Amino acid sequence: MKSYFLKLFNYDQFANKAILKSIIQVGEPEQAVKLMAHLLAAQQIWLNRCKGLHATGIVLWPDQKANTFEKIIDENHKAWMDFLDGLKVEDFKKIIAYKNSKGDSYENLTEDILAHLINHGTHHRAQIGQQLKLAGIESLPNTDYIFYMR
Repeated sequence: MKSYFLKLFNYDQFANKAILKSIIQVGEPEQAVKLMAHLLAAQQIWLNRCKGLHATGIVLWPDQKANTFEKIIDENHKAWMDFLDGLKVEDFKKIIAYKNSKGDSYENLTEDILAHLINHGTHHRAQIGQQLKLAGIESLPNTDYIFYMR
């Protein structure tokens, strides 16, 4: 299971960098930048939750500039790789208790949080793609998982 999630998080880094290039290429449309900032902040929040830390100080919808994203993508990726590397087989079934941004308490398995995080990124990259099309980009990067695996 560890190797599966390592592969998915490597894919996520690839896809984030690909869509970031397009964000910059088309002139950094405001809504695309907001979505990317949110995607990256959510990765940090979920990592803190998985580590049993509070996500205080991390804004879910931060006001950031696109020129900061590549560094954040790489920092998030390294942090997630380090976290995943430290997991044992049984840790993927560990229950993570956390509070959402509204203060509601939840519990989920680590493996389900990891799957959610990858799907969350894919969801928002699709929204970013829509925003880039509206901004006039002619061709979006191929961020399909199977394309990455080829």
